[in-house]
Amino acid sequence: MVSQTLTRAERQARTREALIATAKHLFLDVGYAATSLDRVAEAAGFSKGAVYSNFRHKDELCLAVLDDIHARQLAQVVAAFEVDGSLDERLAVFEAWAEDNMGEPRWTALEVEFATRARHSEFVATALRERNQAIRDAIASLIADSAERFGLRPAMSADDVATALLSLGIGLGVARSNNPSLPVHVMSRTIRLLLTGR
Repeated sequence: MVSQTLTRAERQARTREALIATAKHLFLDVGYAATSLDRVAEAAGFSKGAVYSNFRHKDELCLAVLDDIHARQLAQVVAAFEVDGSLDERLAVFEAWAEDNMGEPRWTALEVEFATRARHSEFVATALRERNQAIRDAIASLIADSAERFGLRPAMSADDVATALLSLGIGLGVARSNNPSLPVHVMSRTIRLLLTGR
């Protein structure tokens, strides 16, 4: 009986992963509004019922897609700040990540398009606030850890630094999605300035 339950759970987890992967592909390729749950189900090879057994609605599915994207990107940022080296070496790794990822047009377009849903959906507004807070908390933790490791005394609290960096990152990402030639070193230089005062 236990093994059947686990098998069913594993099967549902695989279905959920397949739906998220398919929705991610569609959302990034054609956008949120142009992607229906019917289209996701068909492309993933499942019934629409399979979608609804995992997600209450399209907003919830899109949040799962964004959670997946954010988790992967945040893991890379964390890895940059855990490099065994100097602050300069960590910032160099971060800058390489930013060059490759910040302002990626499809991802940025999806973020902006979905964010407009918050105007008409309290569910989306609340979910995005919670996720933005979690990202700020993760950045604040990286800032506090780096300050302690290198004996730095930032002029602002780690939370304020995190808010400033996240806001700059969002703005620069949107700008770079339209103009990829914009330099990302403004991010690493801002991090250095906020951490070291120079």
